[in-house]
Amino acid sequence: MILKQYYLGCLAHASYLVGDEKAGVAAVIDPKRDIDEYVEDAAKAGLQIKHVVLTHFHADFVSSHLTFRDRFGAAIHIGAQGQAEYAFTPAHTGDVLQLGDVRLEFLETPGHTPESISVVVYDSATSDAPHAVFTGDTLFIGDVGRPDLIASEGFEANTLAGWLYESLHEKLLPLPDETLVYPAHGAGSLCGRNMSTDTFSTMGVQRAYNYALQDMTQEEFVAMVTKDQPPAPSYFGWDARLNRLEEPFEARTVELERLSLDVLLERTEQGAQILDARDPVDFAAAHMRGSINVGLDGSFAQWAGAVLNFQKPIVLIVYPGGEAEIVTRLARVGMDNVTGFLSGGMQSLEQRPDLIERTERVTAKNLDEFLAETNPPVIVDVRGPFEWQAGHIPGSIDVPLQELQSRIDEIPQDRPFALQCLAGYRSSVAASILQTVGIHDFIELTGGIEAWEASKLPTVAEPSTP
Repeated sequence: MILKQYYLGCLAHASYLVGDEKAGVAAVIDPKRDIDEYVEDAAKAGLQIKHVVLTHFHADFVSSHLTFRDRFGAAIHIGAQGQAEYAFTPAHTGDVLQLGDVRLEFLETPGHTPESISVVVYDSATSDAPHAVFTGDTLFIGDVGRPDLIASEGFEANTLAGWLYESLHEKLLPLPDETLVYPAHGAGSLCGRNMSTDTFSTMGVQRAYNYALQDMTQEEFVAMVTKDQPPAPSYFGWDARLNRLEEPFEARTVELERLSLDVLLERTEQGAQILDARDPVDFAAAHMRGSINVGLDGSFAQWAGAVLNFQKPIVLIVYPGGEAEIVTRLARVGMDNVTGFLSGGMQSLEQRPDLIERTERVTAKNLDEFLAETNPPVIVDVRGPFEWQAGHIPGSIDVPLQELQSRIDEIPQDRPFALQCLAGYRSSVAASILQTVGIHDFIELTGGIEAWEASKLPTVAEPSTP
């Protein structure tokens, strides 16, 4: 048996290639939009990819199921409750997909979405017991899928949460402790709220340590998983729709215009967005007014999709040679609206100091001193609510980054404030958003709360239910 995980850190997304080397046939599970890795690895192992399985209609990335169908004649398998414009093989509980000695058995596990499925993997050449289970967004490592996302539009969150409880207890928990658990996402994904940094586990470990699998009634479970869920990023609905459409979403070829500064300014006057994908440190030192910073070395695609408008053109400010990688990553979340990049990067602005802006960054020690003054800054923590509850700077307010644009009016305007996140990535995104709407009187904590704690400065925690 060949079983390989592909983990995309910038999307916290896991996909899989599984097949039988002897039979020469394979399937891909929840594949990302660009397919070269799967195709190359399959070829090296002598496998032909004949099947694509979507555990559900993903909302946080565009899948390549149609590309595999069109290029290789692969059959598409989706849960029996799914509805799409293209033909697919509906997967019912108990249905089997045979790949030589490797057997994939489908389980309908609705809850995260109505059509959600899990896929149990057997390798008859070695054992009759289940080897692994691909759980999609039903069961994560340390968490379970959210039942409230826009991908499930038309269904009440409480109804989906009830289905999720039944799926976990009737379909997944009966699997043996030794069964490997391979989910579709890990820590950092907005499809859950308390995921582990581990990318796989076993049913036994999850049975013992996953908070959502502990002994509780269905009513208690529903109340827990529907409580305090943050709003879904706007692009989630867009991607869920794309994954249902009959359109050939090929990975995009990079054909960008090299823009002069004057042309870039013309594009912005016509409504284009400026995406600065440089490191937050460089962005803080100098950046173009009106630009949004989402650094490439982070959860780039996720946050770009969350804060940019997928219906407006995007122009780039990047390090030399970085354009192709950015286009590929944005395409993974369904953003094909990049039109060009600033020729010469930030050096193009040397003669236009009026277009250059900076963000004041301070150390944890500096911030601590400011907090001791008579008019201390308000700390605006842009991490998620569970991160904030686990430990935050005393007196800080929590405005999660994915909610910032809709909660601008909660940002203090009558006194100074300081932006802070975990390590400085999200606070840089937040700083750029605030500057584009004319808010400039703030500072940003370098290194985030990690630097604060490393400096032995105090934090407080709030009692919470996971």
